[in-house]
Amino acid sequence: MKTIVSYVLSFAAAAVLAGQSAVAQTEKHMNTAGIYAFTMKTIDGKEKNLSDYNGKVVLIVNVASFCGYTKQYAALEALYKKYKGQGFAILGFPANNFGAQEPGTDEEIKDFCSRKYDVTFDLFSKISVKGADRHPLYTYLTEDTGVTGDIEWNFTKFLVDKHGTVAARYKSKIAPDDAELLRTVEGLLSAK
Repeated sequence: MKTIVSYVLSFAAAAVLAGQSAVAQTEKHMNTAGIYAFTMKTIDGKEKNLSDYNGKVVLIVNVASFCGYTKQYAALEALYKKYKGQGFAILGFPANNFGAQEPGTDEEIKDFCSRKYDVTFDLFSKISVKGADRHPLYTYLTEDTGVTGDIEWNFTKFLVDKHGTVAARYKSKIAPDDAELLRTVEGLLSAK
């Protein structure tokens, strides 16, 4: 009987270790795959693998329609138009985490961005970027990238290199046409 119990305990321990190994492998994959490990829903409701941006420099921004920084949509669109032909993309993630400044539906948000700011860069379905319901993409961005810390407000920006790794983070007050941000974008675009 003692041998059977020892066998069962050994088997259970091996199963736990195998499970931990699988979790570690998944975490390792996410860390090496960067943003490419995620699939997100576009503002039109379609699934989009962020691996589709492999080889591009990407600016990820949590956006809101009724924020003091909402006017940054115009500068984001100008930045996108200036560099999109060189392999640059902007991903806008509407979020209602700060002062209820993004209360609309995806359809309302898309209409607002198109009508008011002529946004043509990629917009995604509204998500949470902070708190208990924070989306896993933002858990990754704020905990696993070397530029950690909670999102403090709307229009926080993460600049991602051509390999899916976060290269820089900018606070809301840093405008999309900030000289340092532009230098970093240009440097990443010219890198292999």
